[in-house]
Amino acid sequence: MTTQPLSRARIVAAAIDLIEREGADAVSMRRIAAELGVGVMSLYNHVPNKDALLNGVAESVLSEIEFTDDPDAHWTDRVRMQARAFRQIAHHYPRSTMLVVSRQLHSNAGLLPVERALATLRSAGFDPLDAVRVLRMFIAFIVGSLLREVGVTPSFAPPHQHMVDPDAVDPALFPEVSDLAPLLAACDHDAEFDFGVELLIQAIKALPKREGSR
Repeated sequence: MTTQPLSRARIVAAAIDLIEREGADAVSMRRIAAELGVGVMSLYNHVPNKDALLNGVAESVLSEIEFTDDPDAHWTDRVRMQARAFRQIAHHYPRSTMLVVSRQLHSNAGLLPVERALATLRSAGFDPLDAVRVLRMFIAFIVGSLLREVGVTPSFAPPHQHMVDPDAVDPALFPEVSDLAPLLAACDHDAEFDFGVELLIQAIKALPKREGSR
């Protein structure tokens, strides 16, 4: 059996696999070396340190985002496509995606999604400040949705934990919660995400175009 040679790609892939199993806190150069069955010093020939390794993880995840952007489509449709593309990769790598949004990336892979989103918003006529604010708002919404949906760390609710246990609510004290308990106890994550995206788009459409817009 031929042993696959050590490479940066193999090291990054091992880190992603470990992160998805145990979380980013489990990553160390020594642990990755053990996962690959190599000496820890051999890793440094390909990755200079842990920080560079984590950047590599984030860049690798981002590079797999499949943008099906259509420059001729209305900007609202382009925003929908971009938001869903990011969510799709988050489904594949939920814990690694949280690493993506926690790091500042200056590589092509890290900047491409930002460039596409800003270009879409600027072409729609939003001024520079509003374009940046809208981008940050969408990132916050997508990350919040991901946290709720997949429960990426023990600090957050498990992915299938309901907000309310209908049988545990006192209707005399909490009439509204009791009345809506069946809705609070169920969550269609696809529908919830689409609802949030549409709500944001409608709010963004109402933003006034200011001087300095294209």
